[in-house]
Amino acid sequence: MTTLRRSPDSDFSPRRRTLLLGGLGGASTAALATLGHSGTAFAGEPTRPVTKSAVDFDFDTGNFIRDLISQFHPAWDVIAPMDVTVLHRFIHLSTTAWFDAVAPYHPTAVGVHSRLGRRPSGEAATNRNKNIAGLYASYRVIQGVEPGREPSFRELLIAVGLDPDDGSADRSSPVGIGNLAGKAVVAAAERDGMNQLGDEGRRYNGKPFEDYTGYKPVNTAYKLANPSRWQPKLGPHNRRLGGGAGDQGIFVVQHFVTPQMRLTKAHTFRDPSQFRLDPPRHTDHTRVRDYKYSADEILEASAALTDKQKVTSEFFDNKILGLGTSVAAAALAHEDRLDLDGWVHLLFTNTVSLFDTLIAIWHHKTMYDTVRPFSAVRHVYGSAAVTAWGGPGKGTVNDIPAEEWSSYLNVGDHPEYPSGSTTLCSAQAQAVRRFFGDDVLNLNYTAPAGSSLVEPELTPAREVKLHYATWTDFVQECAISRVWGGVHFKKTVERSVDFGAQFGDLAYEFVQRQVKGDVDSR
Repeated sequence: MTTLRRSPDSDFSPRRRTLLLGGLGGASTAALATLGHSGTAFAGEPTRPVTKSAVDFDFDTGNFIRDLISQFHPAWDVIAPMDVTVLHRFIHLSTTAWFDAVAPYHPTAVGVHSRLGRRPSGEAATNRNKNIAGLYASYRVIQGVEPGREPSFRELLIAVGLDPDDGSADRSSPVGIGNLAGKAVVAAAERDGMNQLGDEGRRYNGKPFEDYTGYKPVNTAYKLANPSRWQPKLGPHNRRLGGGAGDQGIFVVQHFVTPQMRLTKAHTFRDPSQFRLDPPRHTDHTRVRDYKYSADEILEASAALTDKQKVTSEFFDNKILGLGTSVAAAALAHEDRLDLDGWVHLLFTNTVSLFDTLIAIWHHKTMYDTVRPFSAVRHVYGSAAVTAWGGPGKGTVNDIPAEEWSSYLNVGDHPEYPSGSTTLCSAQAQAVRRFFGDDVLNLNYTAPAGSSLVEPELTPAREVKLHYATWTDFVQECAISRVWGGVHFKKTVERSVDFGAQFGDLAYEFVQRQVKGDVDSR
């Protein structure tokens, strides 16, 4: 049987392939939607080939999430780690399909998008049936939402002795239950507001996930007409986390990624506007003193960057790695309390918290449309020399013109307020705290020397170890890392911590109602 091996300290390092639950291609992320690619925000590793000789999975005693998806992470790189809304939507659809697929075998659980009935007790509670149903549900979601992943996952099914072409819809069969559950999730996703089919507002040449809301920035990449509002950044094509060059001589302008996310249907609320978030007065350029203070805090953090802060910033910036390893670590810290149903319920709780939080985040990002630090620094200081990080390999310099300053991390394709990463970390932390009833995390991560994407071969100068004993530690460092990375203001991340926690509570309570069957009949 394929089993998950872990070191005593549960170290999620680029050299260790443990479980990074993440999203059928990812890691143990917010979704654990398909554990895999354990641990590296710093160096992409090739997908482990799936062959029959490599897979010896025991359906009766194994766990398809932990033992298969986490180990073989089929095609984990189909969605980039920074495509946060598309990435976590896919992860969430995967865990939702798992939940719906195992619900018929649970004493009380009721599916979210499918009501497939309770299987008779003599047939129901076998690990074999749950594993088979979960794998087929995963495959149908891949086919319907991310077909680029299909070839690798198809190979995985064949390698464990399953027929990917078995389209059974028999509710007495785990294959049929998995197929029906996965297809129900796909059907619900097609018109959920994200424009997956690309045909909202157009008849021809559909563009999947294209904005149909009419959002337009008030600033251009070339002129900051309103210093309080978001300015798209001009940068090299394929630029990664913040320092790597892309295609030589090719530059592109940012576009707000999926502003329609705010219109997507949530599980735990009807309207994201019901969640109050105070206006970002710290980025109001008419409040000159506050605005300058916010910019100065960014420059101060930039000038003081250490190797550990750089590693931490990159860790949390990777939306597979930071949000993924945390759930994996919590699962491992409590693994004596988790059977296969427990794994599914944990990961589903986690992804509900992340998905619904994203809807609220995007509502407020669109409403406030707030300036990013790179624009504010340039507005305040213009061509004057400032002290800050001087760029990859330059260290701290005291003569950099403010108009040439760049954040250590690449700037996200969306307005600044609230901080998406911070809010997501906070929501996830609260959801998992509620699930286990404690604050225990015990996450360890090791970054080898020279493993940075921003400063490859240079940073860190020697191996750096990160350790988060509790979710509280994790959230605090997630928040401040956005300031170190130069992509969010300090006041923004402080508010985002409080804003995010409420969605963790809502997610936990929603999933518990589904588990207990305390839902409306339909």
